[in-house]
Amino acid sequence: MLRFLISTIVNAVGLWAATLVVPQVKLTPYGGDGLWETIGSFLVIGAIFGLVNAIIAPVIKVLAFPLYILTFGLIAFVINGALLLLVAWFSGLLGANVFSIEGFTSEGLSIASLGWAILAAIVMSIASFLTRTVLKVLKIK
Repeated sequence: MLRFLISTIVNAVGLWAATLVVPQVKLTPYGGDGLWETIGSFLVIGAIFGLVNAIIAPVIKVLAFPLYILTFGLIAFVINGALLLLVAWFSGLLGANVFSIEGFTSEGLSIASLGWAILAAIVMSIASFLTRTVLKVLKIK
């Protein structure tokens, strides 16, 4: 349980960094614009992202193994971006436009939105790596 909580916090920090760096990725807090609502919203979306990565990502990675070999692993960026779009869709089920990526709506997906999702996934990966490094230095994990 502690590992899931730490993973949720790391994902929330990564999402926060992605919303700061990528202008087309936005988070509208649940319940208002206060500090605690914003933090809670990032934690909820981080938990959703953790569940998607724990349940759906392994299946996709096994099925896409030949593509990993053909693209020397670069398909991972596209898969992570697609998983981030899936998280945006799941968060839309909890509330309207809570976590959104420009170009991705309930009607469909545009190519631009997948590009922004891939960029946001790269930013999240870097931020998550740095957060995990800090947690290891502090001996929290």
